[in-house]
Amino acid sequence: QVHLVESGGGLVQPGGSLRLSCAGSGSKPGLFTMGWSRQAPGGLVASITRGLRKSYGKSWKARFAISRDPDDTTYLQMNNLEPEDTAVYFCFARDIYGSGETWGRGTQVTVSS
Repeated sequence: QVHLVESGGGLVQPGGSLRLSCAGSGSKPGLFTMGWSRQAPGGLVASITRGLRKSYGKSWKARFAISRDPDDTTYLQMNNLEPEDTAVYFCFARDIYGSGETWGRGTQVTVSS
């Protein structure tokens, strides 16, 4: 069983930055891929495997960067934030087969002046 705890959301002005964190614990196989998704308009923001292979949703690669520590904590560095980035961001984890998906509770990001 996998457990995910997100942190780092909040209120930021346009052009600002935030770093989201997601601490994963539990079954190591279930944490092979970790990443972030968001509510509509949403979908995948970014993901990263244990081998540090990264994938990004089409809209965020230029401004967001995903990284991962060996202890299965993943980070989403969000730069030059725009009001359209306002959403609840959810951390997720999957096993190497792309199944066994686990979701965190989400963290709110609000971009507003």
